[in-house]
Amino acid sequence: MKVTIEIDCTPLEARQYFGLPDVQPMQTAMLAEMEKRMTAEAAKLSPEGLMNAWFLNSAQGADWFRDMLRGFFAKADSSDVLADKQAGQKRD
Repeated sequence: MKVTIEIDCTPLEARQYFGLPDVQPMQTAMLAEMEKRMTAEAAKLSPEGLMNAWFLNSAQGADWFRDMLRGFFAKADSSDVLADKQAGQKRD
């Protein structure tokens, strides 16, 4: 024997029928707290926030940033020289 029961109700009505608590106020409060935290963390990743973290907090941050840029441009310059050499060899 097979019995099928179809119930047409909203999730809120089902929770009330089974005596489960209404979690809507807690969910609203948790989402508001999560939004506040995410906004605060996203502000740290703004260009202004990154520059403050790198330069204002310590002199080492400025030195690190300068060294990072030097390394980046040195690699870019050496790859350009290598590409020029390879292009010159192909012409010969």
